[in-house]
Amino acid sequence: MPTQPRRERDRAERHSLILRAARELAETEGWDAVTTRRLAERIEYSQPVLYTHFANKGAIMDAVALEGFGELAAVLERAPAGLAAPADRLFAAARAYLDYAGANPALYEAMFSLGTSLSFGTEESPAELKRAFGAFLAVAAPLAGGAGAETFVEVVWSALHGQVLLARGGRLRPGLERERLAVLIGGLLAGGAPLPD
Repeated sequence: MPTQPRRERDRAERHSLILRAARELAETEGWDAVTTRRLAERIEYSQPVLYTHFANKGAIMDAVALEGFGELAAVLERAPAGLAAPADRLFAAARAYLDYAGANPALYEAMFSLGTSLSFGTEESPAELKRAFGAFLAVAAPLAGGAGAETFVEVVWSALHGQVLLARGGRLRPGLERERLAVLIGGLLAGGAPLPD
């Protein structure tokens, strides 16, 4: 009979296998193709085994999204390394964000577009979300000007998200990502109009 640590290792390996299979299937065929039946076939375990790890497909997607936020945080933390100028650091992080979204379309969809039970922008937000937001905050705070640093990050993040979705939908001219990013960051750093009373 296996020891408890061995069972825990096996369980952790199955957990990772399920998430990896879900990500691969979503990236190749879309999230509609990710079903517990398909995942069970792909990982060669029964559906009841999947249900010992995740209550349903939504729980799998939430776990995949959390992995994505952890990865995105690492990307955002690495991107400005070695750059001294605050504007260059923000530009590098923003570029890394767009690159990550472009390289992981289904994962990005799970993180930002599909329904989720994850809590965003609250004390209850998972650590991975806080870390990704914090990585942007670290490069954006010195440039926030009169806006609150967190609000400034939300504006940068939402503008980047808009670019991701519009580009993915073929609504933006191809090949101009860098130019759009320069206009966005330049405009944000020039400062906005004061809020009306």
